Amino acid sequence: MKAVSVRLALVLAAVCFRVADVRAQVPIRLTLDEAIARGVKASHRLAEIDARRDASQAAVEAREAADRPLVSLQAGYMRTNHVTEFAVLGPTGPPPRVLYPDVPDNLRSRVDLQWPIYAGGRTDALERAARAEVDALGQDRAAAQADLKLEITRTYWALVTARASVQLLEEALTRMDAHLQDVRNRLAAGLVPPNDVLSTEAQRSRQQMLLIEARNLLESATADLRRLTGLPADAPLEIDATLEPPAPAVTAQSALVGQARADRPERRALEIRTQGAEEREAAADAGRLPSLALAGGYDYARPNAKIFPRAADWKTSWDVSVNVNWSLWDGGRVNAEVAESAANRRAVEERLREFDTVLESDVRQRQLDLTSALAAISSAEDGVRSATEARRVVAERFGAGVATNTDVIDAQLVLMQAALDRTRAIANARLAAARLDRVLGR
Repeated sequence: MKAVSVRLALVLAAVCFRVADVRAQVPIRLTLDEAIARGVKASHRLAEIDARRDASQAAVEAREAADRPLVSLQAGYMRTNHVTEFAVLGPTGPPPRVLYPDVPDNLRSRVDLQWPIYAGGRTDALERAARAEVDALGQDRAAAQADLKLEITRTYWALVTARASVQLLEEALTRMDAHLQDVRNRLAAGLVPPNDVLSTEAQRSRQQMLLIEARNLLESATADLRRLTGLPADAPLEIDATLEPPAPAVTAQSALVGQARADRPERRALEIRTQGAEEREAAADAGRLPSLALAGGYDYARPNAKIFPRAADWKTSWDVSVNVNWSLWDGGRVNAEVAESAANRRAVEERLREFDTVLESDVRQRQLDLTSALAAISSAEDGVRSATEARRVVAERFGAGVATNTDVIDAQLVLMQAALDRTRAIANARLAAARLDRVLGR
């Protein structure tokens, strides 16, 4: 009975391991949107920008805190050498009154308050500049995410294209195998010379080599997609897509340029950084103005230096002050800071102007690329139809004995190349559409 229980436990354990192994091998089915969503979550580049934005947000909080009062607790101990006490006789005679006693042990504690009330707008300008940098980093993240989306889209359609190419080459190899068998049968019947068999075998080997290369490209594209989506290197993938042409762009070019100017995150980042540079210039210029601060404190010391006569006793005191600071001459420091900020602002403005100059050309180029790619698809489909019909006619003529083996091989090669050209044309159109979307900021 005990042996049966042990066997039953072993069988159950084996079944559980088998189920777990089967579950582990279930392929991950990905649409393009799902691949992009996974890539965004797994991107280290986006995580880096998020960390930089968090740092900039902390800088904003630090700028905000500069306007608030600063309260600190201070304490200290100081040992001095012995001194001769200074004493005077009172009006009533001895004993004398000690005005400056010998107190070598000095203990001090203070609650201190510092509150900047007015800084010429410098603090507020720096706070606005820090907020602008946070917003600009948000646009940088959007731009990086758009680049990642384009890269995943390119890899995704490269994978779909490789898969379709493998399927086409496998079908072509199947046709070639059937033709090779037919030629061998004809050779056995004495209807064709031996060199026809050799030619067919050579062509089959060439197609086999193309199939191996296509499978290597498929594996490479699969590995790239796993990397971009954060999947394990050995995770099985199943692509939920068919290689179909994209929709043509029907919007006018002028409208597309306006859309790109409004939606491109890189342009918005430059606009925001221009505003931030202006705020930094204003903050630097505020150094010419006076600053006003409120200060105060509460002392508890032994001896208390603010109380006369000095005594070796714990005494309390407090103070409140309003301080004005106006730099009348700083050796050109403020002028240099203003010049530096103004130069940085002009640099960002020039980058924005250059972006606008290139943007219109980019939109036009990407639109032309998509139009050309769509036209190539139509031409490639005509080529596939023509090659299919030509192969059918040649095959019938070869069966009737009025066409040569070379004619059949050539017809099959033309059909295979036409099918591959159509596959590449559709893939190029998909990539052109993705690049147009990237330029437009979609």
